[in-house]
Amino acid sequence: MSNGKAVPVKDLILIPSVITLAVTLLRLVGELQNWSPALFGKAAGGGGALVGISWLIPVFGLYFGWRLARIGHAAPSAGKVVGFAILAIAALTALLIGASRLQLGFSLVLPLFCLGSVAAIFFVYPTWPAFSRTALAYAFAARIPVAIVMLVAIFANWGTHYDVAPPDAPQVDAMSPLVKWLWIGLLPQMTVWIYMTVVGGAVFAGIASAIAGRQRS
Repeated sequence: MSNGKAVPVKDLILIPSVITLAVTLLRLVGELQNWSPALFGKAAGGGGALVGISWLIPVFGLYFGWRLARIGHAAPSAGKVVGFAILAIAALTALLIGASRLQLGFSLVLPLFCLGSVAAIFFVYPTWPAFSRTALAYAFAARIPVAIVMLVAIFANWGTHYDVAPPDAPQVDAMSPLVKWLWIGLLPQMTVWIYMTVVGGAVFAGIASAIAGRQRS
């Protein structure tokens, strides 16, 4: 439970944000230099490459959960945090599966995914406001640089995963660079990836908070 002191968000996210930026820049250099595809894949969305900041979501979810618990801002109910996060992920996944089966198309599915992502964040946020504020701050610190890199990559046509359109959205390549960036860069980075960082991270943060709480007891 909160000890009444303000959450030191800036202090908590400083090192994780620097590490995340370093990984982003390393990923960019690796793709531009055509390093190992397994580590620096150029497929749309990253292709599961081993060097990428999406892998940091569970790592820093655990870190934030542990640190918050240790400084007196533990989850009011770790079970509720984890449960609500899993419920939000399941609901949004079901929505996407339904949209896919209806073959709504990229131009409808992406906005739907973005709106669902924002709703999921609002759904999970109240379960642990201290973590939610911290994770939101970190998410924007992580994703704003990616959005900027994508803007430059799209205009320069670098051929990296930062400027490649999804295979199910060939119409995106016919758009002007700025519009293309809005569709595959700014919009998903500022909604979908924020959701994945906050809601996905909440699952791991809740677990870490519960463990830290037991150890303190």
